Amino acid sequence: MQPVASQFLLLLAVSLPVLKAEAPVATPNPFVYDWHSLRVGGLIAAGILCTLGIIVLLSGKCKCKFNRKSSRRPQESPHLIVPGSASNC
Repeated sequence: MQPVASQFLLLLAVSLPVLKAEAPVATPNPFVYDWHSLRVGGLIAAGILCTLGIIVLLSGKCKCKFNRKSSRRPQESPHLIVPGSASNC
């Protein structure tokens, strides 16, 4: 009778945690994003930056460097490498 009682206690000790277990609770996933709001916010930011860029270009405050004339004096010859001027030291 002793082995039957010890087996019953062992079975009871093993099965109690299983009987007490509950269904797992679904925790909210931290990696779920609101893609629609993210997309709309990005489009708004891109539109604002594009508009500001066009305003800056059309305002006339930004001078292009291509319109400037060369600062080199006309009598000064350009510094060119001519054949035979390089030495092999």
